[in-house]
Amino acid sequence: MEMSNKEYQSYVESKAAKSPIAVDMGKAFVIGGLICVVGQGIMDAALSMGLSKGEAGTVTTIVLVGLSALLTGLNLYNKIARHGGAGTLVPVTGFANAVVSPAIDFRSEGFVTGMAAKMFQVAGPVIVFGTLASALYGVVLLVLGGA
Repeated sequence: MEMSNKEYQSYVESKAAKSPIAVDMGKAFVIGGLICVVGQGIMDAALSMGLSKGEAGTVTTIVLVGLSALLTGLNLYNKIARHGGAGTLVPVTGFANAVVSPAIDFRSEGFVTGMAAKMFQVAGPVIVFGTLASALYGVVLLVLGGA
């Protein structure tokens, strides 16, 4: 069957599912907003405990990354993302999901060739290395008493 590009495009458009863009945008706004509200709640709780703004920000980031990694591991983050779409790409939580997801998916291939290799491939070596290096640096500072 011969089709012109224009006929093929019309055919594809007739078969493609129509996306309710307004509904999708609303869901992304609500889910992304809820993630930010949780982050603000963590920040406010840390500030109320007497931490400085910088320390509270660090605590907030650590907790959000940890929650995102936990929800990804429990396969709940993907369920939230199905409804919230781009709203789940709030930078910190989306980053944690991007690192943890391939690690979980490829764990059967082994620690080095599966989990670690796929984390570096998907999330980007610079970002993953930077995160690991900063965590190691923090441990060194803690051990040496500089923190």
